[in-house]
Amino acid sequence: MKIPNDAVIPVEKLTKYLLVPRPWDDKSRFLAQAAFDQSNPDALMAAIRALAIGAEGSEDGSNEHGAFLPARG
Repeated sequence: MKIPNDAVIPVEKLTKYLLVPRPWDDKSRFLAQAAFDQSNPDALMAAIRALAIGAEGSEDGSNEHGAFLPARG
C-alpha cells in the first residue's frame, strides 16, 4: 500500500512514543544514532514524511499510538 502524502502522524507519536526511552522495544536509542531526540521532533517528522513520499507500507499491527506502517528507507 502506498503511504499517502497527507497521512496523519500525531506529534504525540513522536514525542511520547518513538523518542521516549523504554525498557522494552526502545526505538529512541536507534533514532538517537541519527541525531533524533526529544529536542527535535520536527526533524524526525520531516524525515518520516520524506521517506513516505516514495515508500510502500503494509499495516503491521497497531497500538494506542496508532497503526504501524513499516517502510524501508
